[in-house]
Amino acid sequence: MVKLNLDPIELYNHWFDGMAMLHQFKIANGQVTYMSRFLNSDAYKNNSEKDRIVMSEFGTLAMADPCKNIFQRFLSRFEMMAPTDNASVSFVKYKGDYFVSTETNFMHKVNPNNLETLEKVDWSKFIAVNGATAHPHYDSDGTTYNMGNSYGSKGAQYNIISVPPEKTDAKDTLQGAKILCSIAPRNKSHPSYYHSFAMSENYVVFIEQPIKMDLLKIVTCKLRGKALSDGIYWDPKQDTVFHLVDKQSGEYHTKAISTFHQINAFEEDGFLMLDMCCSEDGQAINNYLIQNLRKSGDALDEVYNTMSRVFPRRFVLPLHVNGESPSDQNLNTRPFSAATCVQISKDKVFCQHEDLHGDDLLEYGGLEFPQINYRRCNTRPYRYFYGCGFRHLVGDSLLKMDLKDKTLKVWYQKGFFPSEPAFVPSPDAVEEDDGLILSVVLCPSQDKGAFLLVLDAKNFEELARAYVPVNMAYGFHGTFEASA
Repeated sequence: MVKLNLDPIELYNHWFDGMAMLHQFKIANGQVTYMSRFLNSDAYKNNSEKDRIVMSEFGTLAMADPCKNIFQRFLSRFEMMAPTDNASVSFVKYKGDYFVSTETNFMHKVNPNNLETLEKVDWSKFIAVNGATAHPHYDSDGTTYNMGNSYGSKGAQYNIISVPPEKTDAKDTLQGAKILCSIAPRNKSHPSYYHSFAMSENYVVFIEQPIKMDLLKIVTCKLRGKALSDGIYWDPKQDTVFHLVDKQSGEYHTKAISTFHQINAFEEDGFLMLDMCCSEDGQAINNYLIQNLRKSGDALDEVYNTMSRVFPRRFVLPLHVNGESPSDQNLNTRPFSAATCVQISKDKVFCQHEDLHGDDLLEYGGLEFPQINYRRCNTRPYRYFYGCGFRHLVGDSLLKMDLKDKTLKVWYQKGFFPSEPAFVPSPDAVEEDDGLILSVVLCPSQDKGAFLLVLDAKNFEELARAYVPVNMAYGFHGTFEASA
């Protein structure tokens, strides 16, 4: 199991900004070994060489070189901010190789066996995009799909990308990548921020949410002495729009919601079910400033209590809507479904969600970092998903949701903070939840108290712990590779 997290530096302003550190837990012959390495990015090398923050990050603006004179420092404000290659979000896979990714145009190819940084890869050298998400999807034939923005004289575009599964040369990285479709933002100078997208068997679902990017503020942030995050804002007056991309097109709207991670999407009986974790407020990014994370007691509780909770929800999108479809009535004919979808104009359907949880989830603060049995269930009907409960600014429990009756299984121990769960299917699995859950658990009150937790995915009982004799930072995303 390999994980990615951030090493905070004293002067960084945001949790997302620290230098990427790769972690590996290797399980073999009844033993668990651990190793970690900083990603050898240009940002890391330059910061280390200068012993200061040289590369600006999401929430931190790098200060001008103190060795320059006043005039040179003033002129440097008019230079464009260079995109960071600090790939701190997630491990991703293209053409059988592992990369670590952030949301700029740079990724790094890495060796999953020893975590060595191998090669810096620039998306813009292969297709006309200025970045891509760190959450691609994988088709059964190995084709990888992703999304990335492009910015030109006419404003922004959202682009759906495909990368072929096969290499034509041993040194291939993103060769053969192409843009399948471009979607115009509702406001080209204020496009939506997105962290991920959804995919069913025949559709890519892009969620245009009211977390907006003010492009003028972003391109002038260095001139104004502000970090990139200053150009991102929440506009609750805007609808959230679901864009389905296939041979037909149309818009599906819902009220203003924000989402970072989707659970699954699948097609059945003429409908597309879109399951995702979402909240009523898109200002969560601002809550993870370092100044907030350093608070404790009542002050930290006050920050948490201002946050909108994230819950799993399902939207049901009718796939065969046309001018003859009845208007002003619910088009969702699926039995036992509380979701609604009403055609309000020729090419616009307004959707209301149904909850994918019972009242007991409220006790655990909602659910984020969702995971499924991806190989078996991605783009298909499924029954179970897993995630972290959030009764704190970071996850403090592990959860398993059964969609059949919306019942919950929980792993929780006071003072422990588990990472995103990774589902590992049993080699001889018969049922969907035959397998293990892996999670890296931190205990801040104990020195070097981190451990790899192993749960039985079926009954959520603890099977083992492997303690790590180091202090670790709380990470975002990880992956499991049987052959690594």
